[in-house]
Amino acid sequence: MNSALPGMNPEHLELLLTREMPYGKYKGRKIADLPGHYLNWFARQGFPKGEIGRLLQLMQEIDHNGLKDLLVPLRHRA
Repeated sequence: MNSALPGMNPEHLELLLTREMPYGKYKGRKIADLPGHYLNWFARQGFPKGEIGRLLQLMQEIDHNGLKDLLVPLRHRA
């Protein structure tokens, strides 16, 4: 599969739809459903370490590049 973003794989996309933000204003919201301005804030301030940080960074790249449609087929499977 050709990835739209380097280092991205289908498992990462699925995690965006299942992992919830563990803290902050959007605690409990799926990473894929976080607003762009919030993702951009992390891009400016620095992403947290670990899996959540990697997923936030991936989602910010997807959002910034207008690639949210990549998640549509996965949403329909859920």
